[in-house]
Amino acid sequence: MVASSTPDISHLRADFPMLKKSMHGHPLIYLDSAATAQKPQVVIDTISQFYTENYGTVHRAVYELSVYATKAYQEVRNKIAQFLHAAKPEEIIFTRGTTESINMVAYSFGKAFVQPGDEILISEMEHHSNIVPWQLLCEDRGAILKVIPMNDHGELKLDAFERLLSPKTKLVAITHIANSLGTINPIKTMTTMAHAVGAKVLVDGAQSAPHMPLNVQDLDADFYVFSGHKMYGPTGIGVLYGKEALLNAMPPYQGGGDMIDTVTFEKTTYNVLPMKFEAGTPMIAEVLGLGAAIEYLQNAGLNKIQQWEHTLLEHATQGLQTIKSLRLIGTAAQKSAILSFIVEGAHPLDIGTMLDLHGVAIRTGHLCAQPTMRHFGVSSLARASFAFYNTKREIDTFVAALDKVVRLLR
Repeated sequence: MVASSTPDISHLRADFPMLKKSMHGHPLIYLDSAATAQKPQVVIDTISQFYTENYGTVHRAVYELSVYATKAYQEVRNKIAQFLHAAKPEEIIFTRGTTESINMVAYSFGKAFVQPGDEILISEMEHHSNIVPWQLLCEDRGAILKVIPMNDHGELKLDAFERLLSPKTKLVAITHIANSLGTINPIKTMTTMAHAVGAKVLVDGAQSAPHMPLNVQDLDADFYVFSGHKMYGPTGIGVLYGKEALLNAMPPYQGGGDMIDTVTFEKTTYNVLPMKFEAGTPMIAEVLGLGAAIEYLQNAGLNKIQQWEHTLLEHATQGLQTIKSLRLIGTAAQKSAILSFIVEGAHPLDIGTMLDLHGVAIRTGHLCAQPTMRHFGVSSLARASFAFYNTKREIDTFVAALDKVVRLLR
């Protein structure tokens, strides 16, 4: 339980220009941060300033603009290593997002380590981005994909996970926080169990990186991935953390500039980490924007963020439970600030459309988690997801608007 003295940090919403907007004559109530988060002014200014005052490429020149860009770019890598408590900056690989990070591991780890008959474990609550790449890998390598089941609260069955683990298990790919259910999985426990049979572990941190303190060494994750746009940074940038020894043992994902040491027509040798996995001109402005977002989060305090969002979750849960015929989907004991629900007699699409007319933005649909939908016997859900810039008053307005919408639809 969160103490009653939990600090209200929602005043930080003033730093987010989009949250000053009105929609359909109502103040915007943005409850879709699990899909993508709004951006503080400092992130917007960082990107704009780079393009207007300091733009230059990285790694490729000695003129002042390039030297500045290269230094700033590397400083963000150092900052992310500190944010994740990685052993060294070289373990941080820049990608285009969580999806590319997972695909990169599936390709490179699979090529290096996965043989016919080997097994990959994922869970029933995964986002499609942590399902499809492993299906592709298994098809390509002749491996077998196995699925960890969950109960009707949306909690993984650890006894079933233990039974699935075997010496054939090469990798376990698991979400830290389920985007559709809000479940916080016991990653440290699962990593220990996986390592006991020699398996490696990839953690999808897209929903956790913006909302809780992280320490990849304490979790003992072999890979940890997340996206910039969900943590108040720009789109088109993501991070892959990988243990140095594993990354060194894996082949490059793409070929091109920066990832090489020497190139001849007979043979190419590859650069050292992290450059080996960063082919081509990188997303410089996006990296700098992500750096600004991480610094902003650290200044706000991840512990304070987690506590305030838990307060919002409890407040919203109590509010939604007052609405007749509403059923929450995902009632795990350990939850993040995500609430998915259905209402008898009202389609989620209609609920989302009519809430928009009240200025309330939520997500509707299968949430890129169709296997999860099938477990609960539904084809789509309505989802409200909260961030530290949300307030109790916004939640009260949302609940009141939802009650009106439901009464009209039923």
